[in-house]
Amino acid sequence: MPLSSFHPLVADWFGRRFGSPTNVQTLAWPAIASGTDTLIAAPTGSGKTLAAFLSCLDQLFRQALARELDDRTQVLYVSPLKALSNDVQKNLQQPLGEISEAALAAGLLIPDIRVTVRTGDTPVRERQQMLRRPPHILVTTPESLFLLLTAEKSRHMLRDVRTVIVDEIHALAPNKRGAHLALSLERLDAL
Repeated sequence: MPLSSFHPLVADWFGRRFGSPTNVQTLAWPAIASGTDTLIAAPTGSGKTLAAFLSCLDQLFRQALARELDDRTQVLYVSPLKALSNDVQKNLQQPLGEISEAALAAGLLIPDIRVTVRTGDTPVRERQQMLRRPPHILVTTPESLFLLLTAEKSRHMLRDVRTVIVDEIHALAPNKRGAHLALSLERLDAL
């Protein structure tokens, strides 16, 4: 899938920041866009995370432009490490901010696309705020996902998730955490 398939502002942002897509990104984007389950296995630094997220960001950006971006969680990112979760949130804030600035420069005012981290360290106040106004992208750990699926209010928040990104799946697949995550993902799918 060529970069031109994305919204022009998203494609322009990507081109300015990275030049051209990596082979991994070019191969992954059509599968992701089709909505099929996609496994991206490639070396570190090949652009896997951005390959997974760019389609999501593009969809959210298009909804924001059309004034159809509701307060609902559409993208769930699951990381085996809390520290990685915080890094991902920070790494998403930059492109979202830069794309929003480009939109503003083009005379387009769009609502913020919100990213929130929910781990065991998340303060109660932030957890409550997340339930009142769900983020568009939720970054969490397998254990926190289990807890979110257990409580009725947070389970309700997850009912609109359309995309799940599981990072570092190789670290989870062969152990009990992986089996536990698989059950949580089945419960999420049942929502």
